[in-house]
Amino acid sequence: MEKEGKGRKIFEGFRKIQSTITFSFSLLIIATVVIFLGIALNNTRKTILDSSISYTRQIIRQVNYDIDSYITNMENISSVIVGSPDVSNFLFPDEGQNALQTSEEKDEDKEKYGVSVIINNAAEAIDEVAVSRERILSQFKTITESRGDIYNIAAVANSGRAIVNDGSEGLTDFIDVKNLDWYKAALDSETGIALSSSHVQNAIVSSYKWVITLSRAIYGKDGKRDGVFFIDLNYNSISDLCNNNPIGTKGYIFIIDDEGNVVYHPKQQLMYGGLLTEKIPEILENDADYMLTQEGSASKLYTMSKSEKTGWIVVGVTFTDELLAGMRQAQRIYLIVAAGLLIIVILLSAIISRRITKPIAMLRDSMRKMEEGSISDASVEITTQNEIGDLSRSFNAMTVRIRELMSQIVYEQDEKRKSELRAMLAQINPHFLYNTLDSIIWMAESGRNKEVVVMTAALARLFRQSISNDKEQMTIEDELEYVRNYLTIQKMRYADKLEYSINVDSDILKVDIIKFALQPLVENAIYHGIKYKEGKGTIEISGHAEGDRVVLSVSDDGVGMDDETLSRIFDGNKKDERSNGVGITNVQSRIKLYYGEEYGLEFASEKGKGTVATLTIPREKNIDEN
Repeated sequence: MEKEGKGRKIFEGFRKIQSTITFSFSLLIIATVVIFLGIALNNTRKTILDSSISYTRQIIRQVNYDIDSYITNMENISSVIVGSPDVSNFLFPDEGQNALQTSEEKDEDKEKYGVSVIINNAAEAIDEVAVSRERILSQFKTITESRGDIYNIAAVANSGRAIVNDGSEGLTDFIDVKNLDWYKAALDSETGIALSSSHVQNAIVSSYKWVITLSRAIYGKDGKRDGVFFIDLNYNSISDLCNNNPIGTKGYIFIIDDEGNVVYHPKQQLMYGGLLTEKIPEILENDADYMLTQEGSASKLYTMSKSEKTGWIVVGVTFTDELLAGMRQAQRIYLIVAAGLLIIVILLSAIISRRITKPIAMLRDSMRKMEEGSISDASVEITTQNEIGDLSRSFNAMTVRIRELMSQIVYEQDEKRKSELRAMLAQINPHFLYNTLDSIIWMAESGRNKEVVVMTAALARLFRQSISNDKEQMTIEDELEYVRNYLTIQKMRYADKLEYSINVDSDILKVDIIKFALQPLVENAIYHGIKYKEGKGTIEISGHAEGDRVVLSVSDDGVGMDDETLSRIFDGNKKDERSNGVGITNVQSRIKLYYGEEYGLEFASEKGKGTVATLTIPREKNIDEN
């Protein structure tokens, strides 16, 4: 107790709450470490990802550079072959110098040089084609022997003349090579060079291998593109270029062209079999050179590099769980240290905040009592001499003044409410009173004295019940008695127009209801439903209990209402001279005021068939008369 007293004096010794907060927060500075720890963890993850992106980007660019260098080398080989005159001589032979001469020119040459000269020229031309063929085959052999990454090498003319590999193979008769994509691409390419995606080469007899085809247009002696030279690159050569640059233990590299076709994938067969998919559409649409997918433990980092030369996109795939594996151990250490510090901070905070907030809590409890209405118990004990103590003194003075004002307001409002209630309940529709008195006079003049007595007695009871007391509620039984007197008068006035019945369960007759809740509904049924109906109309009043609710209804078989009229039935601005001042809108407002928004009136009506008004109130509800 002595230590607690000393601790209390330490905290209560500050004259300003600012000093108390400053002293407390100096003990809680460790909390800042927690904040920075969270930032550090996030930044660590971001830094690792950024480093991984940068590292993978360098690898992918290196792969792209290696592929470009490789393709450039192959283009140089193709350029040497295509530029050789032997290819042109073989694919586009002259067939002797006279092959293009007219018959008249040939006859002239025969007379001029003789037949033997012409035959010698043709033989020389044939020998030259054969020599060119041998030279080409020699070049092909040199290339294929020095490059193990070339499956096929060939030159093909549009005429169908071709030379393939070592000369022993030829083009298949089942496929027109001129219709193949890589052949047409070379002829149509702006540069005359085309590079295909991976495919099975089926243009050569007995050769069905996965290859990547580099094709180059061959120009004929007329300067037009009349043929194509192509090299089928071994698929493994691209694979080696990709595998020579590993990106993690689970990462891999694949290549697509600018149309999304797969050029290379380490699991090519699974790709073509539909057992493996890559986010190729997203890669093509991505403007950045990397993309991070969110797939839980299978989240991947895609890093892309597009070659300006080939148009291929080299994509490196790394798994984020592998990238962040090294970070988890550091995170665990950070979290253990942070958890220890956090426990210490929480303990210190609990002790310090309890000292600081105790007077504030006392003031809060007093305010809560005032909010609940216990103003007399709302005074707060003053335990400090700082701003909270000053605030507590002001609060105590305020509660005293509020109690005085509340007493005055309650008295004034009570008197005002009683006056308004008396005025409202005393209002009787002048037209109804005049018409009733006229009816009594008319019946008296006609000698119908018994009816005069009945109507006068009903009117007297009606007035007596209206002004008998100023209570806001009565039992359903008394309310029905008031309505029955009202209907007695109206039925005598409209003898040939009105019938009524009252069927209310006896177990709800003693339930309290706000005063004059049913009469306006009955009045509304008479003046807006029955009065304008041809022939006699009927009003039925019924009531029963539904669980903890009481449901009363007033139905008529009058003219009914259309949807527009029904939608405006609670329009408070609508004035009706036939109303007694306690109309439909007033009843609805009073029900919701006393019982709550879930209770009130509902109307259902159909034009020409009648209207049903349903009133719902709680079965048990004690209302403060004031």
